[in-house]
Amino acid sequence: MAGAGDTLVKQGEGADAAAAFSLTAPPAGFVDDPFPVYRALRENAPVKPIGDNAWLLSHHADLERTYKDTTLFSSDKKVEFAPKFGDGYLFEHHTTSLVFNDPPLHTRVRRILAGALNPRAVSALEPDVIALVDRLLDAMEQKGGTVDLIEDFAAAIPIEVIGNLLEVPHDERGPLRDWSLAILGALEPALTEAQFRRGEEAVRDFLAYLETLVARRRARPGDPDRDMLTRLIAGERNGGKLSEAELLHNCVFILNAGHETTTNLIGNALELLDRFEDERARLIADPALIAPAIEEVLRYESPNQLGNRRTTAPVEIGGVAMPEGSGLTLCIGAANRDPAAFDDPERFDIARKPNRHLAFASGPHQCTGMNVARLEGRIAIARFLARFPHYRLHGAATRSQRIRFRGFTAIPARLEG
Repeated sequence: MAGAGDTLVKQGEGADAAAAFSLTAPPAGFVDDPFPVYRALRENAPVKPIGDNAWLLSHHADLERTYKDTTLFSSDKKVEFAPKFGDGYLFEHHTTSLVFNDPPLHTRVRRILAGALNPRAVSALEPDVIALVDRLLDAMEQKGGTVDLIEDFAAAIPIEVIGNLLEVPHDERGPLRDWSLAILGALEPALTEAQFRRGEEAVRDFLAYLETLVARRRARPGDPDRDMLTRLIAGERNGGKLSEAELLHNCVFILNAGHETTTNLIGNALELLDRFEDERARLIADPALIAPAIEEVLRYESPNQLGNRRTTAPVEIGGVAMPEGSGLTLCIGAANRDPAAFDDPERFDIARKPNRHLAFASGPHQCTGMNVARLEGRIAIARFLARFPHYRLHGAATRSQRIRFRGFTAIPARLEG
């Protein structure tokens, strides 16, 4: 069955499509199906100029090189975000959290988070995730009729998992999803005034809530082997503690990173398995394929489509010379369908091996929580298919109108056993 990514840019139009492409003013239909444009970029402008000393990279090898060389390619976003956000809450957040920083802050925070998310700790999450998924499946079955696979399922899982990791009381989790969507929405290439205001208010309100949560946790610490907030407050034995601002903003980051990517992963998986019926049947017949199936969803419909770096010295990429301070936008969605890295990359193949996708980045900045996301994805999809193997989308799914993050805001479906 043909998928969205199988639509071809007509012969002779590829170079024109690549030349005309703009991240801030993409062509009609790009959000629904960006992959023909990605292919045109890879084939005609893999190092595409997108502004003064700014380039968009779409080759897998160029992204991998950029991710792994943290000396030549910086993750610090102060220069990029200052004109975009001004001196406000969004600027403070996105220049303090783990993902947009270099050592020593990145090293210090990552070590704390990695310790809290070691393999033993992630494995210990499994019984609670299974119980959560089964409760959601029960609720959808009892609801009957049409359900929303995002609202009723995909979005509910990571909010609860991250809430449990930080031990946020259940009756205080209501605003978390809206805060996360507003803060990450402000990272879009083209930012409206309304998006900016929502993002500012979300960071402000989230920080105010976290101040009270942290104060309570300082007074009554939890088990540092299970409670990530207690572990962040305690810091490292040898590396010192986080400042108050670092602590609060990295709690915001933990929720945002865990919520957005995992919601999109689960939603994208369910939409793809409806679209590619043969692959769904294949997975149902052989449940052991769930692990490579999740990796293929991550490659084929990467939840995070874009990354960013800044050069710290003159560099050449793809034959293009760039000065120090050049801005690089890393097109993960394009790199993950690069035929130089993947055989028949436009085919959705749940048993694909090898699968060196970049959905979680690569190198020292590879997503710290990726194994939690994988665990949630495997459990959610495997148990959903075991309960509802014949589910069908009921009407059109609503795709989130964002470029950086790829997912859905609603997927109406009928559940059938």
